[in-house]
Amino acid sequence: MSEAGDKSTEDDDLVFKALASPVRRRMLDQLKESTQTTGSLCAALPDLDRTTVLQHLRVLERAGLVTGRKVGRERHLSLAPMPIQRIYERWISDYMRAAVDLLGRLDAT
Repeated sequence: MSEAGDKSTEDDDLVFKALASPVRRRMLDQLKESTQTTGSLCAALPDLDRTTVLQHLRVLERAGLVTGRKVGRERHLSLAPMPIQRIYERWISDYMRAAVDLLGRLDAT
């Protein structure tokens, strides 16, 4: 496998690992709705302590699923959809095209 292929596989592994956790998926659901500060994300997950939220956040950031930027004393977090798009293109898009083609053929009959 090429070096680029190895990198892509490693990146995808990080995304799958991040998505494997229900807690991290809940965090992504929160960020899908809107950009959040670290504090507001912690408040949205009251069953978790701040340290646990930050640990999960690091996994999401390593996978490229979340980006953060400092605004004054706050850190604003956003969902980064490109890794999910990459997974979609690699694993789902071919099946989606086949389903659309099938529907088109059924509609033509």
